[in-house]
Parts: sequence; C-alpha cells; structure tokens
Amino acid sequence: MIQTHTIAAIATPNAPGAIGILRLSGPEAASIAAACFRPAGKKNLLERPQRTMIFGTLLDREGEPIDQVLCTYTRGPASYTGEDTAELHCHGSPMVLTLGLEALYAQGARPAQPGEFTQRAFLNGRLDLSQAEAVADLLDAQSREGVRHAAGQLSGALSRRVGQVYDGLVDIMAHFHAVLDYPDEDIDAFTQERLDRELSVQEEALTALLSTYQRGRQLNQGIPCALVGRPNVGKSSLLNALLGYERAIVTNIPGTTRDTVEERLELGGVPLRLIDTAGLRDSDDPIEQIGVARSRAAMEGAGLILVLWEGTACPDEEERALLQRASSLAPTILVWTKEDLATGAKADLEVAPGLPVVEVSAKTGRGLDELAAAVAALFPKPSQAHYGELLTNARQAEAAQRALDCISRARAALAAGVTPDALLLDVEQALEALGQLTGQSVREDVTSRIFARFCVGK
Repeated sequence: MIQTHTIAAIATPNAPGAIGILRLSGPEAASIAAACFRPAGKKNLLERPQRTMIFGTLLDREGEPIDQVLCTYTRGPASYTGEDTAELHCHGSPMVLTLGLEALYAQGARPAQPGEFTQRAFLNGRLDLSQAEAVADLLDAQSREGVRHAAGQLSGALSRRVGQVYDGLVDIMAHFHAVLDYPDEDIDAFTQERLDRELSVQEEALTALLSTYQRGRQLNQGIPCALVGRPNVGKSSLLNALLGYERAIVTNIPGTTRDTVEERLELGGVPLRLIDTAGLRDSDDPIEQIGVARSRAAMEGAGLILVLWEGTACPDEEERALLQRASSLAPTILVWTKEDLATGAKADLEVAPGLPVVEVSAKTGRGLDELAAAVAALFPKPSQAHYGELLTNARQAEAAQRALDCISRARAALAAGVTPDALLLDVEQALEALGQLTGQSVREDVTSRIFARFCVGK
C-alpha cells in the first residue's frame, strides 16, 4: 500500500542515554534525512551506498550543527516498513532529538502515530498481523521465555502453523470446485468419508492450537501469583526477597499491608505477577476489611497461590482451611516462612499428599532456589509447541475458536447427511476466521486498535 506522507519520530526513550535515534519512513525519507544531515566528505547522503552507516553532522531547522551523528537509509521495499526509510543515530540528548525532529518536520515529514512504522510494515506485506502483535509482545516481554516466544512469532512460526490449516481448507475448497467446474476431467470426486477425514485433520490441528492459549497468555501477561496467609506470616518479606529490593513495607505490626501490592518477576523461568495481599483475619477496622476482601479476590483469580505458614508455630484450623481452599482454586505451594527461626514444630505435621512444600527464610535467602524449582515443576515448558507457535491474546484465540466451530459444525452436518456442497459455507467461514487471525481479512478498526498499543517510533 503506497503511503503519500513521510513520517518521523524519536525511536528511543525520551531520557538521556548513550544513543538516541530519529526514524523516518515514506517516499521522501531519504531526501528529508539528506536535508538535515551533512556527511563528512564531498558526497551527499544520496550519493552514498544505502544500508551503510555514514558519519556526519546533524543540522537543526536553521541549518546550524547540533550533533555529530551516524545516518543510514534503505530503499523500499527491502526495509522494515517496505518503504524508503532513514535513521539518524545521535547522542542520547532529549534536546538534540527534539531539535532534530523539528528539523525533519520543517523539511516535510509529519509526526508518526503510535505503532505507525509497524502498521506500514503490515500494510505493505512485510509482516502479517500476528507478527506485528509479536513486535509489541517482544517490547513488553519480562521473562526469558516471553522473549523467545515473541521472537519466534515475529519470525513467522505462528503464521506458518495457521497457514497449514488454512492451506488444508483451501485444498478442500479447490478440489470440490474442480469436480464441479470440470466434470469431464478425471478428478476424484469427494466421498463423505474422505471429506470427513480431511476436515477431521484440520479440526485436530485447530484444537491443538487453541490448547496453547493458556500458556501463551501466561508468557505474555505473567501468571497471577497470590501470596496469602495470616498477618505477620512473612508475605511482604518474601515478596521483597524475591524481588531483591524493598517493595513492600515490612513491620512487626499485624495488618501493615492494607491493599494488594503487585510486581512482575521471573521465578524458575516462569513469568509471574506476584500479588502481596493483606493478612487474612477477622477485623473491626473497615479499611483492613477492604484489604482482606481484596486478598480473597486475588486468591480467587490467581493462577498460582503461595500459602504461607509461619515456621515458628503450628497452623491453626483457619490456616488449614485456607490451604484447602487455595488448593481447590489453583496450583498451590505451601511455604513455611522464617526458616531461620523455625522451632521444629512442623516436623510431624501432615499436609495434602503431593502438595509442594518449601521452607524459606526471607532474611537469609535460604530456600528461595527451592521455591523457584517448585514453581518451575508446576509450570513446565511446553514440549510439543515450538517457540512462537502459541496463541498469546484473546483476539487470536477468538479467531481460532470461530474457525474450529465452523469445522466442527461442518463435520456434524456431514454426519447428519447434509450434502458436501452445503458444507462449503462453513469451510469458507473458517477460512475467513483464520484470515482475521493473520490479518488477511481483518477490519481496519481492529488493526487500528492493535497498533494503538505500540509506542510512537515503533
């Protein structure tokens, strides 16, 4: 898709740093960059080879030098956006970048919208929609596994997996139309058994794809992990120990934590959203009551629950009931806290068979590695899906589910005796749903909403 405007933006954070980048894309990208850049040597920018870093001086809108920079340009379609692009690599001064951007605007560039560079890459066929979403996932990734998955999806792993199903359905459509359009040719007609078999293959493939959504969402968003227990059991201390800094206030006064405190981290290779909660107890304090209610809500919505029992005392009936309740809601780990002060009272205490139990000391750090190993054991890495082949957001899962529903409906109709030609509408609708997943047939308002989550300059 040909864009008539050249866009420009700062592509690095708006803060002092070693490097700051000004990025342009559009039909005049190279010429606008050349007007604001004076190369060292006699040749101007456009006389130099593309895709090379050229040293020179960045000029402001009055033509005055403001920085010594490196500049490169690339002619479309062999660029990120599929258009002519240029980048100016400056020292990371916010003022230099601002003055440089003003100079680019003065030469005819317009401000880029959030995600517009990647949106142009999508519109120009350089990326499909799932790959474009992977760019945002890569920027937001907060775990090693999240980075690896986003990189795999950006390389087209999910697109290829969806494409196999799409091609299989297209083959069914093409074969059926070939039989109808060329009755005199020697083309095998579809039998009910063959059609059902081929639809079954695609149904199984879509079912397997949809089964990846929970894991993909966890990689993308992190697993909500609630730390629950009675007041002063060590929840905030454990949160701080896992994070490596004092995030939550810790005192010996029961009920210090009144609200949930949430932070992200990777534990045992698993991305978590740790949620420190108020101590669970009956209280006449209306503020603490709200905190306790929020604690229970966090536990109800958690994907992992750490139930904390103090190692210096035996648990009471309420704590035992809490452990039982947590185990019924989500994968649960029993964490004995204050291991450095433990009295041995827990030695003969029985807990639910198979429940992971870890002893930790937030003060000394002992047991934190064992806790990480217990988390990793509860959420093992997927062995069948390769990096990038997981569905990571609701839009992708909804499209895959619609495609699966269409195929299942077609198979059910076929079993009920409906003629094969009447099933083509279901197959066409399945193709449309898969096309929306990859962006082959998606509405403009949907793509606009997707790219709006990007930062300016990407």
